[in-house]
Amino acid sequence: MKIKRKAAIMAMLFAAMLCFSAILAIAQDENADNSTAAANESDSNKTLIILGCVLAIGIAGVSSAIGLALAGSSAVAVTAEKPNLFGKLLVLQVLPMTQSVYGLLTAILLMMGAGLLGGGGVNVTPLMGMGAVWIGLAVGLTGISAINQGMVASSSISAVGRNPDVAARGIIFTVMPETIAIFGLLVGILLMTGLGLL
Repeated sequence: MKIKRKAAIMAMLFAAMLCFSAILAIAQDENADNSTAAANESDSNKTLIILGCVLAIGIAGVSSAIGLALAGSSAVAVTAEKPNLFGKLLVLQVLPMTQSVYGLLTAILLMMGAGLLGGGGVNVTPLMGMGAVWIGLAVGLTGISAINQGMVASSSISAVGRNPDVAARGIIFTVMPETIAIFGLLVGILLMTGLGLL
């Protein structure tokens, strides 16, 4: 429980710090000359896109790392006694990593939609910029389910250590918390489509 609270607090502090830095960057851009106001507005909106990317992969990635550590510590303990179960345990241990894949996919889609990956001529509106921040938060925060998935994977790994025949059931139980992250990714993709980023 303490790990989960600390991770959530760290993620929220990290998000607040990033939002604060984005607000400072936008405030500095507003003080620029009027002749470059349009270019600066597009740049400040792209800064918000970058912030959305960082939130998506940052929060989901940290959560996946915690989930992997929880499952991995159990897997190492069981493998030490029963090395023949390595393959089954590896599948269970790696499942909390998928939330970071969702964060990475979201970041790539946001960068492509904003023209940050090769197509620099895209005009990013303020709505797109703020939308990207909220999309990044939605995917990142639902990615915190990786921590819970790591806990379920840890219990499943212990159960497989006692009875190898329950591996398939353990995988089913371990996959269930991931559906929350899938919902977050789906909402993010729908919002990107609605905002014209896809």
